[in-house]
Amino acid sequence: MHITQQFSIFMINKPGVMAKVLGEFAEKKINIIAMTVMDSAEQAVMRVVFGAPDKARQILDKLNLPYSETNVINMTLNNESGALATVAEKLGKNHINIIYAYCTAGARGGRTTGILKVANVEKAMKILEHSEKKKNKSRPVVRKAKSTKR
Repeated sequence: MHITQQFSIFMINKPGVMAKVLGEFAEKKINIIAMTVMDSAEQAVMRVVFGAPDKARQILDKLNLPYSETNVINMTLNNESGALATVAEKLGKNHINIIYAYCTAGARGGRTTGILKVANVEKAMKILEHSEKKKNKSRPVVRKAKSTKR
């Protein structure tokens, strides 16, 4: 779990525009970690977390597309029912509003990547990290016996 940059890219809602933008990132081999798109009649907003944000920024500037950047929480979750609900409950109990969230499959080990835009990123990270440490402490430590060679 870490704080990362998310780009909100504002595009004209016309056929081929998204393909052009995504094609530019593909050509420069910039990996998309997570993405969601919302539309209106005239404009689409693509929210993206990139593997190489500095390179992505250069491409967006070159394309002359309006965009903004914001800090979000990037976390790996178990790909199972209730994983995101557990996170939402912890934040809610601590009075932290989740402004929006989206998830994507494909994290290592069959897990899922969750992106959360929250009202207070630093406070949310402290709560979630503390919760994670507490969870790990409650698990018994199992050590394998040393093998003896004969």
